[in-house]
Amino acid sequence: MAAPVPANELERLAALERYEILDSGPEASFDRITAIAARVLGVPIALITLIDAERQWIKSRVGSTLAETPRSTAFCAHAIVPDELMVVPDARDDRRFADHAWVLSEPYVRFYAGAPLQTPDGYNLGALCVIDERPRQLTPEQRATLRDLAALVVDELELRFALRANSMSKLALNVAQLQLRDHVR
Repeated sequence: MAAPVPANELERLAALERYEILDSGPEASFDRITAIAARVLGVPIALITLIDAERQWIKSRVGSTLAETPRSTAFCAHAIVPDELMVVPDARDDRRFADHAWVLSEPYVRFYAGAPLQTPDGYNLGALCVIDERPRQLTPEQRATLRDLAALVVDELELRFALRANSMSKLALNVAQLQLRDHVR
């Protein structure tokens, strides 16, 4: 079953573009977060995903080689609609996913939990998700951990954005100084 589209989809996509993260290379800061998520929550797969108009792009991964999938098949496309953690204890018992290819074959998804990557201005860009091949539940502490790690992903996005803006400001200042020197000469 295809995920519903968020009511603020156009604004959400604009917010995603603002971060200039899609199709970027691996970054240790994001890879550390997925590694921690997999280790602390005891799951074989952890992903940082970003949902654009047509696809789910995977920024960081543990236990998977996927780089992207169609949005229409992405569990995380469902996770960006609510503003809260989405937990699927057993995908075979969930009507949205029971006949999904990933449930019926490799990687045999049974458990999924995805915390939305919510920007400070309220847009869910993707999810930090954890996946297991066996059904399970998360304890309240594990739920809080996954939400906190998702917030760290957004902190990293904000840091990248601020550093890029700072670099652009410095570049503009340097250009202005050079133009002023030329004008004075």
